[in-house]
Amino acid sequence: MNFIAMDFETANRYPESACSLAIVMVRENKIVDRFYTVINPQMPFDSNNIKVHQITAEDVADAPTMAEVWPKISGLFRPGMLVAAHNARFDTNVLQESLARYNITAPHYLVIDSLTTSRNLQPDLPNHKLDTVSADLAVDLWHHHNALSDSEACAGILLKQAEKWGEDALKQFVYQY
Repeated sequence: MNFIAMDFETANRYPESACSLAIVMVRENKIVDRFYTVINPQMPFDSNNIKVHQITAEDVADAPTMAEVWPKISGLFRPGMLVAAHNARFDTNVLQESLARYNITAPHYLVIDSLTTSRNLQPDLPNHKLDTVSADLAVDLWHHHNALSDSEACAGILLKQAEKWGEDALKQFVYQY
């Protein structure tokens, strides 16, 4: 499989408040590269979000904005590229809204959601949270709610699912964004 797995953390409840991003590149069923950055959302942080991911306004004070990060990663989000996320609706919305804030047109790409694949391929789990699915498939999740750890776990989940159920079983869950 060839895809990228992405994960965002947000400063508050608004999707345009991305404060960290990680992308893991998978080529021929192997993680071949990683990208991680904190992002200055130029918005206030909510204490509930800080409790989840431990990122504060001080941590991102000198970080690039999404407008500054985008040129470094935009080439990954091309038509036909497969982009994975666990709860992809959240992450694709954060990307779209964070770009829209700077009048940057959101790209179109293919999406696969490891939350959806796990609900369909592993229906007997007590829930389909990232940590539960990771544990069930023996995928390392070294720091839940760290964007790099979460995107690596998402990639690992899809690779284990492809190994266990076959790539064709996953293809039915791919959709255009």
